[in-house]
Amino acid sequence: MATSPALSRVRAILWVLVVVAAIAATALFLLRPPVLPSGVTGKPFALESTQGGTFTEADLKGAPSLMFFGYTSCPDVCPTTMAEIVEWKDELGLKPEQLRTIFVSVDPERDTKQALTDYLGAFDPSIIGLVGTPEQTEVAKASFGVVSEKAKPDANGNYEVNHTASVFLIGKDGSFQGTLAFGEDKTSVFAKIKRLVGA
Repeated sequence: MATSPALSRVRAILWVLVVVAAIAATALFLLRPPVLPSGVTGKPFALESTQGGTFTEADLKGAPSLMFFGYTSCPDVCPTTMAEIVEWKDELGLKPEQLRTIFVSVDPERDTKQALTDYLGAFDPSIIGLVGTPEQTEVAKASFGVVSEKAKPDANGNYEVNHTASVFLIGKDGSFQGTLAFGEDKTSVFAKIKRLVGA
C-alpha cells in the first residue's frame, strides 16, 4: 500500500528529531564535567589538627582510619555518624591506636579549631579534627572526591551545608579501602571495619 506524502513527511520529521536528540545526548556526555571518584585521588593536602600541628596526606599512614567530612552545625547526619562510629569501635573493642577517627570540617567559615575540638570531644576526645582555610578545605575535599555546598541562609544568616555523607576507609598504609554509606547495615559495616583493621 502506497504511503501518503503527509505520512512520509511526518516520518521524515520524526527521524530528524531522533538524530538531533542523539547528537544532543552525545554532546552532553562529552561536554559534561568529569565526576570525581569516590575515594582518595592522590592530591596532597594540609590542614590544622585539633591534636596539634599540621595534618597532611602523609599522616594517613600508620594506623587504619575512618575519615568523615562534616561540620559542627550539622543538624543530623554528622552527629549521627560520629555517635555511630564511637558505638562501632566500642562494640568491636577497638582502641584509638587500632582504628583512628578523623573528622574534616567542610565549613571553615564557622568551624574554628576550638569549636571543632569542643564538638568532637563530646563524642570521643581521641577523634582527630581537621580544619583549614576555605582554600585548604577545597584542596582536601578534592583529594577525596568530596563535594559540599552551602544552602541558602535563613533570615538569621544560619545555613546548612550539603555534603558527601560517606565514611572513608583508609588503610594503615594511607590507601583508600572503600566507604561506609550513611545508614549502612551494621553487619556490613562491621565486616568492612574488621577487614580494614585486619581482624
